Amino acid sequence: MQSTFAGIEIGKRSLLAHNRGLSTIGHNLSNASTEGYSRQRVDLQAFHPLARAQLNRPDRPGQLGQGVEVARIERVKDMLLEGRIVSQNSLEGYWTQRERFTLMVDQVYNEPTEHSVRDHMDRFWDSWQELSIHPEQTAAREQVRERAASLIEAVKQRNRSLNEIRAMIEDEVRGKVREVNELGREIAELNLEITKSKAAGDNPNDLLDRRDLLVGKLSEYIEVSIETRNPHEFTVHTGGHSFVQGGVVREFETVPEPANNGLSRVVWSHSGEDVELRTGALGALVELRDQDLRGELQSLDNMAMNFIDLVNDVHRDGYGLDGDSGRDFFVEYPAVLNVIGNYDRSGDGAFDHTYLFRVTGTNELDAQQQIGIDGTMTLAGPDGPIDIEYHPTDTVEDVIARINTSGAELGARLDRNDRLSLKATAAADIDNPDFVIRQLEDSGQFLAGYAGLLTGTGADNAYRFDEPNMTDMLAAESGFQVAPLNNPSGWMRLNREIEQDVGKIAASFGTAGRPGEPGDGSAAQEIAQLRHRPVMVGRDSTFDDYFADSAASAGLAAQEARQTLDTQNAITKNLRDMRDSISGVNIDEELAQMIKFQHAYTAAARYITQVDRMLDTIINRMGV
Repeated sequence: MQSTFAGIEIGKRSLLAHNRGLSTIGHNLSNASTEGYSRQRVDLQAFHPLARAQLNRPDRPGQLGQGVEVARIERVKDMLLEGRIVSQNSLEGYWTQRERFTLMVDQVYNEPTEHSVRDHMDRFWDSWQELSIHPEQTAAREQVRERAASLIEAVKQRNRSLNEIRAMIEDEVRGKVREVNELGREIAELNLEITKSKAAGDNPNDLLDRRDLLVGKLSEYIEVSIETRNPHEFTVHTGGHSFVQGGVVREFETVPEPANNGLSRVVWSHSGEDVELRTGALGALVELRDQDLRGELQSLDNMAMNFIDLVNDVHRDGYGLDGDSGRDFFVEYPAVLNVIGNYDRSGDGAFDHTYLFRVTGTNELDAQQQIGIDGTMTLAGPDGPIDIEYHPTDTVEDVIARINTSGAELGARLDRNDRLSLKATAAADIDNPDFVIRQLEDSGQFLAGYAGLLTGTGADNAYRFDEPNMTDMLAAESGFQVAPLNNPSGWMRLNREIEQDVGKIAASFGTAGRPGEPGDGSAAQEIAQLRHRPVMVGRDSTFDDYFADSAASAGLAAQEARQTLDTQNAITKNLRDMRDSISGVNIDEELAQMIKFQHAYTAAARYITQVDRMLDTIINRMGV
């Protein structure tokens, strides 16, 4: 049975419900500019009517309503759209960092200008050409020395610039790891608060918005996926592991990697395993540092090492004005002090590896001659051994070209004495040393009897760098050079004797072990011709090819990053605009809702006033 005072209760419920609606409107308007805020909506529903369908219900037609109540206050959010934005955030963060740093690398190359390394090298070759014409002139020799010093400084400056960018990226990696860990801790704390709030029957909209905002920021740094199958445990996954699980966060850690010049590895702090970083700002930074910048520095080192080796190879056979020969033009710093390349890589006090940069056969070869033999060479590649077949109808030139295009981490050429020369290049794998020949094996006779490089055929006579005394596997009278110190583009310098006396620059070859005649510039001429010879600077045929390819690749990488970032920004903007149209606060719409709730509140107040008058009549005026 309905109470006489039920009308006041109905009016009170209406006042409370519409007051809650007005408060929610005010909350929305106050947070119209708050990042990550989703507008909230009050759902009203009719209060339980009188009476329920049961045997003792009053005998009257229909049920009596008891007013209105607030069913829930919920945020307007499309979680599927939010998931798409999170996934696109990772790509946007990835390309933002790539665009930023590839532009820096492109500016380092600065090609072609009068201050570029290419311009300095062109002047260096020109000075040798001039010396070949006037070998007796001191001015021509001084020009060679000054041009060499300028070239060395230009190469070192490029090395410094690339290393500075790499150091900047290293600082960014460390900073981003700290930020990722801080975001993870905040998300875990929010998970605990949200769980407690939901357990009390609340709907913690503002806490949920804050968590979504933090997940969005986290997705800019790393690739994340969200799991909500367990309503009591919100989980954030990355790289196949759970980063945040409820109130627990498994943080990242940076540890120095000696094989990578002491730069940081990003690992899971609880297990020490590498974090798999595919996209996001952190993934881009690690990729830029360990692949792009490392590759640029290795390419520069490759050019510098080949340049030093080739110039020294010719200069060593030439004679200076003092009548001496066997002098290097550039200083070479070996990575190992052992003359046959033995090296203690494990650090246990015993030689366990052989570090050789170049090996040269004993036999003179004709590039156009067919070899008349067949077999398979096995050389070290970036992902393991690479087999290279050769056949009787192949020429020496064909076999050399096949080696150079095989992907093996060494280059082949005929030296100035037409002997086969194999030189190691920089290694793609950080765990492998740069400029170290790691494997030479031949099932046939090309490397052994034909080129005079190995002592024999097959696996038993193979050269492998992971054992000491491997020079025993090289043919007698074959030549070799131990591996150079790391980063040759950073340490290259002119021979101090030549710095002090330009008369010691070798310009002639001489005959029968005697210095050349006055006016003989044959050695200088041969050094000048290195400019256009196929000397195999890594995978580039000539030095000019190297400079053209390096400048082009840097420019293309920057252009690709810029164009992809523009596309990604447009995609992300469209998704965010769509989210704002759904979840954002629309001032006009909120004002319209405010007027509706205001009028409903006023009507409820007038209703209570009218009920009060009715009760006053019943209580104070009936029976008078």
